[in-house]
Amino acid sequence: MRVRILYHDHCFDGAASAAFFSRFVEEKFYPGAEFSFTGLAHKASQLFEPGMFDGDINAIVDFKYSTDPHLTWWFDHHQSALLSPEDGEHFRHDTSGHKFFDPSFRSCTMYIATVAREKFGYESADLKELVGWADIIDGALYKDAQEAVDLGTPATQLTLTIEGSKGSETVQKIIRLMRHRTLAEIAADPEIQAVYQPLYLNPLQRWCGVFRSGGARHRRLQQIHSVLFVPGIALYGLGHHVAVPYQGFSGIEPVGQGSAQI
Repeated sequence: MRVRILYHDHCFDGAASAAFFSRFVEEKFYPGAEFSFTGLAHKASQLFEPGMFDGDINAIVDFKYSTDPHLTWWFDHHQSALLSPEDGEHFRHDTSGHKFFDPSFRSCTMYIATVAREKFGYESADLKELVGWADIIDGALYKDAQEAVDLGTPATQLTLTIEGSKGSETVQKIIRLMRHRTLAEIAADPEIQAVYQPLYLNPLQRWCGVFRSGGARHRRLQQIHSVLFVPGIALYGLGHHVAVPYQGFSGIEPVGQGSAQI
């Protein structure tokens, strides 16, 4: 049996959701299944291309709803998950018991873990670290702004790697590693380090990448700091003096030595 999981690409919560969901359904419903992953990006054109739902089982996690009849599972927590009244009506009439939406959750990973435990009796102690960090990162529940930007934890290092890597190959490697390995083990993997180190050494990538997810995370960062100093770069608009890019950000235009504007 092949399970196709479509997830929010270049997003820590999207990757963690895909990893947790795959463990959950493999252990609870589809033992021995083969898992394939497809990263999705928000775009103005059609979100779901023909042929995407090519598994025996098809799931979407941390991304918008689809009315495709081949969709088996769905989890999302974004306010914008249901793009049209028709989508909402279709979701409300679903009788599968495998499609879930709750915008009160800060992260989709925590939402999946909660539903898996409360509705299906599934819990895995070795995934608690992953679930906890997904909630911190997607909800911007850092102790302070310094924790977010210092990249002193495996989770924040993986966030930079996931959001700054090109294509989906690195993200999908991380998803597969997240299924059974600790975040520290994943961050130390030589292939992951080969992607992470150039991003870390690039000041713009390093300081901007960890904030690219936006939403509640962006708003929370506004609350926990007023000023961040980026080496060699000044970004304006967030808090009192500094803005960091968030989802939908299209680039930075240099306006002079040591400064930039969005």
